[in-house]
Amino acid sequence: MRSTRWARWAMCALAISICVPAAFAKTATKSLSDCTSFKQTDKADDKVELAIQNSCKVPVDCKISWRVVCAPDSNKRRAVHQKSEKLKLNEGAGGSAEASAEICGDDAWTIESIQWGCEPNKD
Repeated sequence: MRSTRWARWAMCALAISICVPAAFAKTATKSLSDCTSFKQTDKADDKVELAIQNSCKVPVDCKISWRVVCAPDSNKRRAVHQKSEKLKLNEGAGGSAEASAEICGDDAWTIESIQWGCEPNKD
């Protein structure tokens, strides 16, 4: 008799442990990283397009930052230029920034340390 009660209790506990997390999963909030995406596309020989797409149900404010390094292998001519651009993206909209190495002239260059992030628009 005791083993039957224990078995029923164990089955109930198992059913609850399976159903309860599933119920809470439906109410979990969606993060901005789930509905924003980043894409990097080479343009001309010295340009890169950095694009963000917003598929969130709210407008977002985004920031893209990068560094252009001129003459990266030179001790004397090496120069680092920090760049950034802010984008305000409505629901379903996209925006982009152009990272360009024109500032380096004929020197070798790299575009590095590309970072991006978005947050809900506060307006």
